[in-house]
Amino acid sequence: MDNNKLKELLEKVKSGDCGIDEALDSLKHMPAESLEFACVDHHRQLRTGFPEVVFGENKSAEQIGAIMEKMMAGTSVAMATRVDSAKAATVLARLPDLTYNVEARMLVGNLQNCAEGGRGTITVVAAGTSDIPVAEEALVTARCLGNEVAKLYDVGVAGIHRLFARREVLDRATVLIVVAGMEGALPSVIGGLVDKPVIAVPTSIGYGTGLGGIAALLGMLNSCSPGLAVVNIDNGFGAGCMAAAINRG
Repeated sequence: MDNNKLKELLEKVKSGDCGIDEALDSLKHMPAESLEFACVDHHRQLRTGFPEVVFGENKSAEQIGAIMEKMMAGTSVAMATRVDSAKAATVLARLPDLTYNVEARMLVGNLQNCAEGGRGTITVVAAGTSDIPVAEEALVTARCLGNEVAKLYDVGVAGIHRLFARREVLDRATVLIVVAGMEGALPSVIGGLVDKPVIAVPTSIGYGTGLGGIAALLGMLNSCSPGLAVVNIDNGFGAGCMAAAINRG
């Protein structure tokens, strides 16, 4: 944000030449901060309720670090997804106030700025242990967006009794994120048990005919359980954001 433009706007509010609502609307559309290789949108949270987030895959550690340095100077929680451990180590050397979640492959910072206010608990369910990285991406995202979260892992349909034994965890949730690979059946099962929104996340886990998650995706899209929505393959981040939007008070 340009300090001179912000000062000019505040002076107009002070003098009465600009109302508070008009000023807020102007702030929503302020220019982003430009780097040589990125344009950091500091005001995304004002417009959408979600902060700017770095997609770390195919970005260098230096690029991730430079972007997150700008984000850490702001007032929103800072997140970077799909960051491998080698890149994370380089970024953490530059920005030691960040923390790294190995399973989620996420760097996060400014956690003191998480805007709490969800009306209930977002529960993340993973069919198998191999699905946990995607599930953790969803869980960390939802938590960073100010939500209370819970998790229930390795309760897939190959041993459905494991899920039924933890039914009380499902019942306490306000929104459920259900992560599954292979044939992707678990979201349909849970959708038939609960009276709350279910966000299905297909993963790329599975053997050859799973086609890198396409079989699970198609199975979820063809679910006969009502109240079930589907995000893209391995998109734990998108599921976390959708659950947070649903869970807003």
